[in-house]
Amino acid sequence: MSYPKPFERPLHLAADSVRTYGGYDRHTDFPGSSSITGDPGPGDIRVGQVYVHSRVPVELAGHPIVMIHGANRTGATFETTPDGREGWATWFVRQGHPVHVIDHAGRGRSGFDPTGVNALRAGDARGEAPNLFLGTKARIWVNARIGPRYPEPFPNARFPLEAFDRMVDRTVPNAETTIAGGSDNTISGVVGLLEDVGPAVLLVHSQGGLFGIEVARRRPDLVAALVSIEGGSHTITPDLARSTFGSIPFLSVWGDNSHGADGVNGDERRTGCLQAVANINDGGGSATLMLLPEFGVEGNSHVMMMDTNNLDIAELVKAWLDDALP
Repeated sequence: MSYPKPFERPLHLAADSVRTYGGYDRHTDFPGSSSITGDPGPGDIRVGQVYVHSRVPVELAGHPIVMIHGANRTGATFETTPDGREGWATWFVRQGHPVHVIDHAGRGRSGFDPTGVNALRAGDARGEAPNLFLGTKARIWVNARIGPRYPEPFPNARFPLEAFDRMVDRTVPNAETTIAGGSDNTISGVVGLLEDVGPAVLLVHSQGGLFGIEVARRRPDLVAALVSIEGGSHTITPDLARSTFGSIPFLSVWGDNSHGADGVNGDERRTGCLQAVANINDGGGSATLMLLPEFGVEGNSHVMMMDTNNLDIAELVKAWLDDALP
């Protein structure tokens, strides 16, 4: 199989840019050293920023969409599939939406703070070894609901099994643990992005679900809708539903094989999403739980934006957005 696969038709962009939001100067006595550049000595570094890749179509026909990935992942989650097919980022651009894909602060292209680790290596008492979680292949397989146990797939699995290692190649440690404030840096950065681009749809995945909810809580005026792809939603309490989601349409999308599934992406999280939907509707808002098998779409994993029918699901989300937003 060759990589990458060409687009079926050209992608016409008015703008394609990279920016960062948030971040701050942090003095470090331990920037590390390099065999190429040597030891730079103490000084200020930048940490806590959120990397954003923005694509704006020539013909605008929809709200901006901000895509927020989940744990052990980066914005690559939405950009292409592991087997080289088109991802959601460019597909939604084709539909007329400006799309902004982030890397969480501390992940991927946003970078992390090496100070604690470098100080530890130098034997300094200020050194620390933060927890840098990175899921194993077996854990990724089960949590992504590709199959009940590694390497056995579900009989109806829509994930491109031959590209599983390519998906694992894109996992990164949750290195936000190296930065003061941790995940709050991502939330603040996304708020800054929204202040720049105006009201937008937040399309969040997995761990990113809780980030999207907190962004909506802080700036409900800048969130046009929240689309949660199997994202954590238990923080949408009845009080938050009434105070924040009365004017923010909410969609929770779930794939197949979650009933009785091992790992975090099973019954407990799905039930929490169902309760969030009920809380919003009871509070006067508009919320939907889209269980894909009930729409005749079966076999989808927790990483449905990578599955072989990923664009079919994108069309369902697009149809919901067109109905929910003016």
